[in-house]
Amino acid sequence: MRIDPKKMELYLARKCMSEADLREGTSPQTLLRIRRGMEVKPKTAGRIARALGVTDIIDTNATAMADNV
Repeated sequence: MRIDPKKMELYLARKCMSEADLREGTSPQTLLRIRRGMEVKPKTAGRIARALGVTDIIDTNATAMADNV
């Protein structure tokens, strides 16, 4: 599962948060994987979405491409 890094950045800005605010429950390595467009665990995606108060942070294009492989 991939989180759209641009959406994450947008939602962080809207909530006046930084990635440091997400580090309480997410490792720096995981945040780096997100910025690079790499896979994360569904649990991690859910935790970040909940912290940002959103539901549409998943990169659906990447998920659709993975399903077609």
